[in-house]
Amino acid sequence: MYRYNTMDARFVRERVAEFRNQVQRRLAGELSEDQFRPLRLMNGLYLQRHAYMLRISVPYGLLSSAQMRTFGYIAERYDRGFGHFTTRQNLQFNWLRLEDVPDILAHLAEVEMHAIQTSGNCVRNISSDPYAGVAPDELIDPRPFAEIVRQYKELHPEFMYLPRKFKIAISGARDDRAATAFHDIGVQAVEQNGEIGWRILVGGGMGRTPRIAMVVHEFLPLMDLVSYIEAILRVYNLHGRRDNKFKARIKILVGDMGVEAFREAVDAEWEAIRDQRIDPARLAEVRAYFEQVQYDAAEAQVTAHQRRRANDPAFDRWMQWNVKPHKAAGYNVVYASLKYPGRPPGDAATAQLYGMADIMDRFNHGQAVATYNQNVCFQDVANSSLEALYDALQALDLAEPNIDTVADLICCPGLDYCSLANASSIPIAKLVTERFADLDELYDLGKVHINMSGCINACGHHHTGHIGILGINKRGEEFYQISVGGHAGTNERLPARIADILGPAVPGDDVVDIMERLFETYAATRTGTESFIETVMRTGVEPFREAAYV
Repeated sequence: MYRYNTMDARFVRERVAEFRNQVQRRLAGELSEDQFRPLRLMNGLYLQRHAYMLRISVPYGLLSSAQMRTFGYIAERYDRGFGHFTTRQNLQFNWLRLEDVPDILAHLAEVEMHAIQTSGNCVRNISSDPYAGVAPDELIDPRPFAEIVRQYKELHPEFMYLPRKFKIAISGARDDRAATAFHDIGVQAVEQNGEIGWRILVGGGMGRTPRIAMVVHEFLPLMDLVSYIEAILRVYNLHGRRDNKFKARIKILVGDMGVEAFREAVDAEWEAIRDQRIDPARLAEVRAYFEQVQYDAAEAQVTAHQRRRANDPAFDRWMQWNVKPHKAAGYNVVYASLKYPGRPPGDAATAQLYGMADIMDRFNHGQAVATYNQNVCFQDVANSSLEALYDALQALDLAEPNIDTVADLICCPGLDYCSLANASSIPIAKLVTERFADLDELYDLGKVHINMSGCINACGHHHTGHIGILGINKRGEEFYQISVGGHAGTNERLPARIADILGPAVPGDDVVDIMERLFETYAATRTGTESFIETVMRTGVEPFREAAYV
């Protein structure tokens, strides 16, 4: 993974010192909250319902064991014993005291981390495929390009004060596991006549006006990525609305201009800077940071774990659901599930953060990836390590065999923490996971993504859920809107899709009953091995709408 150079380290330390002075002035009453707000937001610090929340940047989700261990230390010393992994591949602490934040940022700086540009109207954390570098269907490893884009956008003076926040996702595989169609800019690797390039999408997003991004460039040469992104940002910065924050996202601009006119405006800007291509020497330098694991061909012959599968049903279930294919024979991508029954999705306790750091060192070359669906995965686990890794995860309650099932639902913090939320998310998530806790039932339902948000800002990505749940406020009471048929976008067979709202919002007590009826409808109408989303795409949502409101 990328390592700080001398300038990086110095800049982050100086930024911590600067913010320490700003905090001291706020605590002394020399700065009002209105004066302090933009300063704290530039350092990823939010004031929520009960305490300050710090959002830490985890570029493209990649973490070292030292960073994970520091998360454990911060959770133990400064928070209430846990951290929360988000759908942006970041990590948040929700119970911080303002006077402690400079010390927390100093601890993060020691392990090459910060919270800069995790808030505000700037380019946020670059996200990517959690399988980047090891996916069997990968055309190109997107991480070096994601890192070059990250360095380009970090504190770029022209794009520090955009009309609204801005999100970029980069995928290097045939299957899109980065939800690129729902980002302000989505970057997808594509192959044309034996050459690899980028398909560029613009104007995707969720929230009040969910949109699927449109193609603005069908095949961009690899080395033109940064200049073309800059051209898009220039057009947005010039023409994006600043008079109304609800209409300020680039998706509104693209919709108002039309994609053809938007493309022409981008091309005009790009013409002046398109000679500023990525330097091959710089790309080689950054690629070198992503050390290639030396895979042992003998691991392909290791079969001890298969014998255990035959004799240990729990281990067999874990292998089936939490272990994914790897490009190298004898190696595996393994999930630590942060979706344990009765716990808030995405939360990791102090002991689990420390434990994952130890696991990273023992089994995964000291690294792990935070995923889009609020779990953590280890990318390079050898066959010979699978049994010991399972036992270690089991001891930490991180081996629940539920990845991609109903129990693996995405959930924002909701009204329990967030000052923007209209309704609770975590209690509803608990009700769903408690009702669908039987593993045989989960496996019969198969792959189902449930995404839940506590407000229209859609931090839980409910628009892309096979089943989406949105909390709303009706005259002071919490209700929930149910939608069906969303999909973050995997491939041409299962393209990106915004979920259809089934009908009026319902009280929280009715949500689980509706889930049951939706699954009964699925069981009655599916054909063969058809998944939930495949059934919805074939039948439409009407059978599910009728079932929801009997």
